[in-house]
Amino acid sequence: MAEQRNGAVFVLGGARSGKSAYAEKLARETGLPRHYVATAQAFDDEMRARIARHRVDRGADWVTHDCPLSLTGVLREHIRPDRVVLVDCLTLWVTNLMMEEQGDAAMDAAFDDLVSLLASPPGRVILVSNEVGLGIVPENSMARAFRDHAGRLHQKIAAVAGEVYFVAAGLPLKMKG
Repeated sequence: MAEQRNGAVFVLGGARSGKSAYAEKLARETGLPRHYVATAQAFDDEMRARIARHRVDRGADWVTHDCPLSLTGVLREHIRPDRVVLVDCLTLWVTNLMMEEQGDAAMDAAFDDLVSLLASPPGRVILVSNEVGLGIVPENSMARAFRDHAGRLHQKIAAVAGEVYFVAAGLPLKMKG
């Protein structure tokens, strides 16, 4: 019997690196019905326009679920063997948790809950996130906390994901799987 690989795929990259487009390509290549879990919140007109543009660019053949906070619950509801679920993006989810003033223990619990699900997902799931640890050390404590939370989450997800990609300038580099 062939070994079954973990169905979690993790796609990291910088802003405008092409990571979301690559993740969407991976989702299309499965041939499965596609579900998109959006973590963004529209707090201003620019973000509302950005979200609308992303929906149009993806096309009508995606089922979209808006999920700024309860990510693991939404994934438990929607990950199935007969579909692919794409989460875009984890760094916005981390931001949302921080804006809700989640403490370190609550954030770590949310991360561990997500990682537990991703260790053996009941179907194919692709997660997109911004790699934020390649730049300078942020000047303020909130920005440093954000970078640290994102870095810890990324390490945990990369450890359990079946495949990990880093995208720069539109070019994916397979790091695992």
